Amino acid sequence: MNQPANENPSLLLVDDDRTFCTVLARALEKRGFEVTIANNVEQALPLARTNPPEFAVVDLKMDGASGLVLTKALHELDSATRIVILTGYASIATAVEAIKLGATQYLAKPANADEIVAAFGHSASAELPLKNLPASIDRLEWEHIQRVLHEQQGNISATARILNMHRRTLQRKLAKRPNTTPGS
Repeated sequence: MNQPANENPSLLLVDDDRTFCTVLARALEKRGFEVTIANNVEQALPLARTNPPEFAVVDLKMDGASGLVLTKALHELDSATRIVILTGYASIATAVEAIKLGATQYLAKPANADEIVAAFGHSASAELPLKNLPASIDRLEWEHIQRVLHEQQGNISATARILNMHRRTLQRKLAKRPNTTPGS
């Protein structure tokens, strides 16, 4: 049964993982959204300018510009757009930045369609005592390692050299992911 496009809320899904986009888009369509997919910020911006979405799901780290750039642009286009940031590299600092730029919620991957839809309903201001939470030493170390690893385009050997750490030690630290938030 085809419904007119304007009956379902519009949702822009932006992630560089094409398979993830296809699966998540189907799940979100089953939940009543009209989904448009883009695989990077450069593809998403013209789509958003042409038809500002009511909802957006944006990956934080993609090839090219960051999801934070898109979050800011979407918020400037329409401050009512509900934006959920997804990331495999969750950190308090980026969560705070995402919320400041207009995101409604920030979720660590893997997140399913139900979690994403629930996140649209959350108020960012009510949900963000994150600023006041002190980060643990393990969390700070993890964030620093992730930042350097990202700067080295995922090269473990180069990251280990920069951090003055043995490669195997770095691999062990990467395998031990600290909690995203204290008390989790």
